[in-house]
Amino acid sequence: MLRLITQNQTVTRSGFKQFLRLQSTISIPTTQKGVIFYENGGKLHYKDIPVPKPKPNEILIHVKYSGVCHTDLHAWKGDWPLPVKLPLVGGHEGAGVVVAKGENVTNFNIGDLAGIKWLNGSCMSCELCETGYESNCEHADLSGYTHDGSFQQYATADAVQAAQIPKGTNLAEVAPVLCAGITVYKAIKEANVRPGQWVCISGAAGGLGSLAVQYAKCMGLRVIGIDGGPGKQELFESLGGETFIDFTKYKDPKDMVKAIQEATHGGPHGVINVSVSDAAISLSTEYVRTCGTVVLVGLPAHSVVKSDVFSHVVKSINIKGSYVGNRADTREALDFFSRGLIKSPIKIVGLSELPKVYELMETGKILGRYVVDTSK
Repeated sequence: MLRLITQNQTVTRSGFKQFLRLQSTISIPTTQKGVIFYENGGKLHYKDIPVPKPKPNEILIHVKYSGVCHTDLHAWKGDWPLPVKLPLVGGHEGAGVVVAKGENVTNFNIGDLAGIKWLNGSCMSCELCETGYESNCEHADLSGYTHDGSFQQYATADAVQAAQIPKGTNLAEVAPVLCAGITVYKAIKEANVRPGQWVCISGAAGGLGSLAVQYAKCMGLRVIGIDGGPGKQELFESLGGETFIDFTKYKDPKDMVKAIQEATHGGPHGVINVSVSDAAISLSTEYVRTCGTVVLVGLPAHSVVKSDVFSHVVKSINIKGSYVGNRADTREALDFFSRGLIKSPIKIVGLSELPKVYELMETGKILGRYVVDTSK
């Protein structure tokens, strides 16, 4: 049973009238359009599927837009060592409106704007959850991976982890922030770089990289970006990046290392690897500054980062992984967006065109972030 008002809530007369108006205007269908697959790498079916019903701790979100992340491609292919649920509706950057909620939910009201993140829910009782590392919880439920995600018109999310989006927010533009934005913001914090220092974004013109450039600038950092292909330098510079390295112009990786170190007067203090190239990730351990930090974010399948032990020790560099942000990181990342400091370079297409987006993603032809409109 779904209840808008819980037993322990007091409601004013005006609030109760608003509740009645909402109840009379919000109609939830029993079926919806979504993209679902039944086997890894199998056909992506755009079809009618049932509308899920929220559990007592969940909200039901009418998803208006969803960003498309490289993780969604991995979930479809099934090439990560973490098994996905099948059949599966992918997607974990969904932005929409709360249309129903379970009886235990107190932090969302019907009509609120809400976001579906990669972390759909966690146990909230283990050591990791208690210390703010709920994304590392062994019992984490992942949107578009172990929990049907945002490539459908209606989706559920644990109310504790769902993102609270301010009223009036452009839902298409905020969608990529719900994963890409939060992830790179957390990674920059993990790099322990200070204002005025250099940070390198490897994969600077992609969905994560284009947001990382902006967050880094907002945090007072000097940004050098690495990427290659038509239009990528122009996008990087339009977002405020300072120095661009086109990796396609270097036949010898050593020459690129030299160019990066010269441009940053000794190497960047931190490197954020959002690229999905093995070679790019390993090369970052060579050009990073002495005592600098290499942060691993991108997750190419079956990959290993290689670092020369002698150089690693003598330069005293740090290599660390950074997963998605927690609830505080989410609030902070969204605040940057709400204040107009972060712009999402997006292209909107219909949800039915998701297979075409995956094709572009596989060939590295995407600038910024694709966002799907669930109504098309």
